[in-house]
Parts: sequence; structure tokens; C-alpha cells
Amino acid sequence: MWEDPIVEKIHKIREEHARKFNFDLQAIYNDLKEQETKSGRKIISLPIQKRRLEEVNS
Repeated sequence: MWEDPIVEKIHKIREEHARKFNFDLQAIYNDLKEQETKSGRKIISLPIQKRRLEEVNS
């Protein structure tokens, strides 16, 4: 199977980050939100778009 070195690197970085927080999802989330705040970048949240059942089943 072909492996993408960029994807492998991303997986490694994510694994190392999660390990720093003992794989505690809440702690990982809190750290990422803190990094987001400190970045000073404008964060845009798009509204959730509800899909009609017909669209989901097609």
C-alpha cells in the first residue's frame, strides 16, 4: 500500500500532541482552543446547514 509521507508526518505530530495530554480529549481541546486564541487570527464559524432527508439518502 502506498504511504503519503506528509500524512504520516501529520499523524506523528497529532500522536505526540495527544501523548502530552495523556490522550485526554478535553485537555487536548483546551490546548487547541488556547493556541487558537493566542494566534490572534480571526476565527470564523459557519452556521450548521441542515440537510433535507432526501439529500442525505441520494
